[in-house]
Parts: sequence; structure tokens; C-alpha cells
Amino acid sequence: MQPSDTQDPAYFHKVVDCQWACPAHTPVPEYIRLIAAGRYGDAYMVNWRANVFPGILGRICDRPCEPACRRSRVEVSNGNTPEPVAICRLKRVAADLKDDIRAYLPTPAARKNGKRVACVGAGPASLAVARDLAPLGYAITIFEADAKAGGFMRTQVPRFRLPEEVIDEETGYIFTFNVEFVNNRRIDSMKALLTEGYDAVFVGSGAPRGRDLDIPGRREAAAHIHVGIDWLASVYFGHVSNVGRRVIVLGGGNTAMDCCRSARRLGGEDVKVIVRSGFAQMKASPWEKEDAMHEGIPILNDHVPKSFVHENGRLVGMIFEKIYAEYDVNGRRALIPTGEPEVYFDCDEVLIAVGQENAFPWIERDIGIAFDARSNMPIVNKTTLQASLPKVFFGGDAAFGPKNIITAVAHGHEAALSIDRMLNGEDVTQRPPPLTHVVSQKMGIHEWSYDNNVSLDARSKVPWVDAAKALKSIRLEVELGFNADTAWKEAQRCLNCDVQTVFTDRLCIECDACVDICPMDCLTLAPNADETELRQRLSAQALNTEQSLFVSGALKTQRVMVKDEDVCLHCGLCAERCPTGAWDMQKFLLEMSHAGDGCANTAAKKAAA
Repeated sequence: MQPSDTQDPAYFHKVVDCQWACPAHTPVPEYIRLIAAGRYGDAYMVNWRANVFPGILGRICDRPCEPACRRSRVEVSNGNTPEPVAICRLKRVAADLKDDIRAYLPTPAARKNGKRVACVGAGPASLAVARDLAPLGYAITIFEADAKAGGFMRTQVPRFRLPEEVIDEETGYIFTFNVEFVNNRRIDSMKALLTEGYDAVFVGSGAPRGRDLDIPGRREAAAHIHVGIDWLASVYFGHVSNVGRRVIVLGGGNTAMDCCRSARRLGGEDVKVIVRSGFAQMKASPWEKEDAMHEGIPILNDHVPKSFVHENGRLVGMIFEKIYAEYDVNGRRALIPTGEPEVYFDCDEVLIAVGQENAFPWIERDIGIAFDARSNMPIVNKTTLQASLPKVFFGGDAAFGPKNIITAVAHGHEAALSIDRMLNGEDVTQRPPPLTHVVSQKMGIHEWSYDNNVSLDARSKVPWVDAAKALKSIRLEVELGFNADTAWKEAQRCLNCDVQTVFTDRLCIECDACVDICPMDCLTLAPNADETELRQRLSAQALNTEQSLFVSGALKTQRVMVKDEDVCLHCGLCAERCPTGAWDMQKFLLEMSHAGDGCANTAAKKAAA
């Protein structure tokens, strides 16, 4: 193998598994250390730069960072139950315990730069675009069909998961940058909007249409059958305040979990979720399923709905077919009937939460925006978020279909960067590199600037409001969050994966001291070979090919130092033990480039002025 290029920002970025997995690339270990130090405002601002909504995401993020957490892998290798650091809940700690951070926000631009940008929809993607562009002097106008900003975060996520005041606070920060908010205005013609003279248009209108279920009885019993996301919005706006006693929720995603938990709070006594997939294959996050079951809601799997049963226009039940899943060599799923008798369940109401899809009837097809004929989705560049009409950009669910909030934020950052580059005469396909910092953590002989003791504690549990009390209110927040003591304890479980082990091959005397002391057997001095063979030669075989091997340059014996990045604890014992300083612990910080970074023409104009 060739020596690893640790000068490439992607190398150490990938080693920080949580940050690598986050669509917005939030520097997770950095803010966790700040929380441990009681610097909650600083931790909040580290989050705010990357993900815009720390308080919101600290409650309802899909948490792609946590399955990636190295803590799970090293605990498996040690024989313990795999439990990632509670990254998401620590993010909420920063939001809950911070002081007033408004003084640390960017100041509004002293004067506008003459460029106008329209954002369609006030969801997370549009708000991220506004957050990045407004401080640079762009005149941003956000159009929203509802009265308040937030999009589906406000109208489809129940208040018992996300209090309204948290949404108000974090959307409110963005409007301090003199962003114009035009509420109660639905854009119903892109052609008309383009005539209003905007230099760029960003579409962040989400995936507003819930999928329906066209099976026998749907029309006859329509009064008692509701599309899930529409029903949740009706609950939010106060149009729905109660449900029938017996409720069936169809679907296995997070929307289905919100529907069933909301129905329990609105009077549903017998509420059940019925899904055609297996339990493990459900799209809902594991913790969302756990929360529903904790509230006494059963989840019935492998049932395909066949018909709604009605009597004189009144829904009385549903009939299901039991199935099992079979997968072909390409991973395609087929649902095979078991041959068992059909199953009947009584019900008074049904909530259909079987998916969402985009709706663009308001975008005319003759204005230069190309659509995919099969999906009826706009054709959007996955890097720049630009449509075929160069001044139009898409992001969030409107770009590539339903995802999640953190992906929408990441799209907002990328689209804002593209808009900024386009309006400054730059090539939007050329993305400025991220900002990286690598700083040694050595402060003296065997003295380090961070705590490298690996906590053996199990993951801390988030306290809940008493279930009986929680189920009486649709607005009472269920999770209480960590207090300062629990947050400190949980922060100690972080392995500081951003404090990298950096090797200098010319200093190595091949004494094997680092190999001997490594608690994970992830270091090996070995003759070089191709990757497959080298992975087998290590002290402990490196089986996870998703994570890199570090390979040094040739040492004096022509062997190489090899490190399995997958299971390293970043404990620093190799650096403490090394007699020559060939190993050093260096903190790596990566911040993604946002709008305003790397526009050469802009910098040249400012210099000339």
C-alpha cells in the first residue's frame, strides 16, 4: 500500500466517524468537550454554525451520527453491549443550558449588496439558505403558506416532542439578519415568481403530499380515514382535538410513530400500528419505535392492508393479509402471502402514514426547469443543488424526496454556497475546500491538554415525564433532557476521535513499545503488502473495510507502521510510550466552507476598493 495521505482533509475527517456521518458535518467531539467544561454557549455556537438548529435537532434529529459512533465498535470488540454516545441528547444540553447567545451571532450586513434571493417555503433548508446569505448583504425574502416559519418541523412534528418555543427561538435568530418573511402566501406559479426580478430562487417547499391508500372501502369510509401528515397538521392548527376510541395507524416510519402517539393523547384507547414490513425493516428510528411501545402502543408487522370495512358509511374495521418478505440476489423485496386466514381488526379511525411525495403543480414545465419523466422530480445537480434553469436551486425534501432535517440543512448550506458563487461570477461546480486545523495536544512530558481516560459507564438514560401525565396532554414535552451532571457523565464516554494519532516515520526506531501498549491491538509493524493481505497480517485483523488503514512510509527495516483506524480509542498511550516522539496526539478540527468562503472575485473587488 502507498503511504496514507494525512494531509488530505478527508482522511482525518473520515476517522471522526460521527462528524463524517452527519450530513452537515457538525464537529461533534469539539462541542461535547465544551459541554463537559460547562461552556454551553460555546458548544451551542459550534453546533449553530454547522446545523443551524441545535435545540430542534437535539430533540428530533434522525441521528445518523450515533450509529457511526466508534464507541459502539470498540465496546463490541470488548464484549460489552454496543451503546453509542448520546450525541443528539448532548446537543440538546447545549441548547437548554446556554446563556443568551445573541451577541455571538453574525451582525446584520451594514448595507445590501444589490442581489435579491427568494426562498419558497420556510422550512429548514430555506432557513439555512437565509442564515448563510443574509449576513453577506443579500436581500432574502422567504415566502411561506403558513403564518409562522419552520415548515414541517412546526406543523407535522408534535409539540410533545418539540415545543413551539424552541422553534420560535431558533427560527427567530435567522430573522435578526433582516430577512423578509412573507407569511400566508403560497407560491402557485414559478413563472410569476421569476418575473419579480429575483437574482436567484431557492425551492425548499418540502414533500407536502402524503401518500394515500387506494383499496376497497377507502371512498365509502373516507370521513374516518386520514392521510397522516395532513392529520398531524390539523392537530397542530387545532382543527382536530379528538379521535375515536379504536385507531389503526398504517405505516412504519417516523410519521406513523408521531400519529400513533398523538392519537393516544387525543383520546385513543386502543391504538395500534400495523405495517407490512418486518419490525427491523421499519423506516422509523429505533428510539421512535421504543417510545411508541413505551406508551403502550403495539406494533404489528408483516400485515398488508386489503380493505376497509364499513357499515352505512361508518368505518368499523380493516382486513389484512399476513405475509413474509423474500429477497432476491439484488436485494429486491417481494411480499409473499403466508396462506394463513385474513386478519380483521376493529377500528373507528385510520391514519395513513405510508410515505410522502413531492408536488410541483405550481412549477410550469415550459420555463426551462427540466423534470425527470419517471419520478416527476426536478433534475437537480447533487453537488450544487442547481436546476437546469441556472438561477433556480432546490434543497431539502424538494430536491431528492423525503429525507430529514439535518439533510435539509446540509442542502441549504450547499445551495447558499452555490448562489453566492454564481452571483459573484464564480463557477458553482468548484467548491472551496473545508477549513481544517491540526494542533498538537502535547503540553509537556507526558502531559496532555485533554482527558484521555476511557469511561466504562453505560449510556445515560434520558428522563421522561410520568407516562400517565404525558398521555393527558398533546403539548407537554415528554423527554426532560439531561441535567448538567448527567451531561458531564455522558460527555466522558466520548472517545475524542478528533484527537488524532499522528505518526512521523523518520522518528521511529521500531522498538515496538507502541505496539505492546496499545489496548486495542490496532498497531502493527509489518512488511508492506496490498490492502487485503495487510488487513490479515495485523495484530488483530482489520475487518471493517469501511474505515481506512493508516500506512506509514518505509521505515529503516523497510517495514511499515500500520494502524487500524476502525477501533483506535485515541487514548494516546502510543504517544506517551514512544521514546522518540514518533507518535503525537493532534486535534483535528474541520469546518465546512459556507457562502462567503472562497469567492476569489469578491475578495479581489474588496481588495481593489
